[in-house]
Amino acid sequence: MTGRFDVAVVGSGIVGLGAAYAAVRRGLRVVVIERSAEPVGATVRNFGHLCFTPQSGDALRYGIASRELWLRLARDAGFWLRESGTHVVARHDDELALLVAFGAHQAGSFGDGPAVTLLDSATMAAEIPVERSKLVGGAHLPYDLQTDPRSAAAAIRRHLATLGVEFRMRTSVGQVGTGVVDTSRGPIGADTIVVAVNHDIDQILPSLAESHGIVRCSLDMLRVDLPLTRPLSAPLLTGWSLIRYSAFATLPEAAAVRNRLHDERPDLAAIDLNQMYTQLADGSVIVGDSHATGTTASPFQTESTFDLLLAEASTLFGAPPRVLERWQGVYASAADEFLVAEPEPGVFALAATTGIGMTTGLGLAETILSERFGALTLTKGA
Repeated sequence: MTGRFDVAVVGSGIVGLGAAYAAVRRGLRVVVIERSAEPVGATVRNFGHLCFTPQSGDALRYGIASRELWLRLARDAGFWLRESGTHVVARHDDELALLVAFGAHQAGSFGDGPAVTLLDSATMAAEIPVERSKLVGGAHLPYDLQTDPRSAAAAIRRHLATLGVEFRMRTSVGQVGTGVVDTSRGPIGADTIVVAVNHDIDQILPSLAESHGIVRCSLDMLRVDLPLTRPLSAPLLTGWSLIRYSAFATLPEAAAVRNRLHDERPDLAAIDLNQMYTQLADGSVIVGDSHATGTTASPFQTESTFDLLLAEASTLFGAPPRVLERWQGVYASAADEFLVAEPEPGVFALAATTGIGMTTGLGLAETILSERFGALTLTKGA
């Protein structure tokens, strides 16, 4: 054995970091095993939009748990996080009707404060850099947060190291079993093993991945210089987002939005668009995103998809974007939103199997480990 630990975490994405955080705060000896020199997966390839409000079911439960953890970690680890909420733009009456229904449905989900503040077109135009003539109204979701995923993940890792978590980078995992993780640098013993490798679960636990129908979802994203008339004060969702996030999409009013958008723009429906935007602290804007699923993520990205993303951004904001970066995101996808399994005694596989890992991952890890090790009250300073 190259070490004996209470908890071994395989993977240093947000779920793995959340598992390590949950374990070390309970006084356990923790090791995180990561095959790369630094995290390069879904945790650093996303919008940094922590969109708790549009979730439902377990995703909402994990999201609510995540929010307090994000606030705590931002304070203790010292990374950029803003309590911005989310803006949702309504460009058609059916989108506004869906937002009205959503507000009534989510009432009380986040305590005494409103989950949704509806805005008329004039107020919405004053809040976001979009001409009033393009709007019928919109909403603000005050509970949501925003961070920079590239700096947040690295800062959390550094903070966990100061708490005593050991990181073994550039170390591959071949197999896991009760009490042991076989790695490229020798076996590691652990009483509890958490496998948090997202879409690469099929590389370590292939039978589990197949039985849960887990495949890969690949998406095209960009970071652009966009000459906005004023900054985005919060992440911005559109009607295409309303038919993706579960708390919107499961309402009866979502059908009219979905049917109209697909009829009007079959080209955007074909790339499974989620038209959304976040602005980083340096002023650049993340634009996205498309979705395509398969057991393997094709490395080839078509320029036509990027053309559509850029054209929609230009139409909405009335300004031509200048591309700074392009990249492909990849995350696990399945019929269920989460993988929570114990394939062998003491071996836990955890993953968000949809594109809400940053939103829910910390809460998912905390919830599952609290069931194993006992609840830990999130009091100030704990």
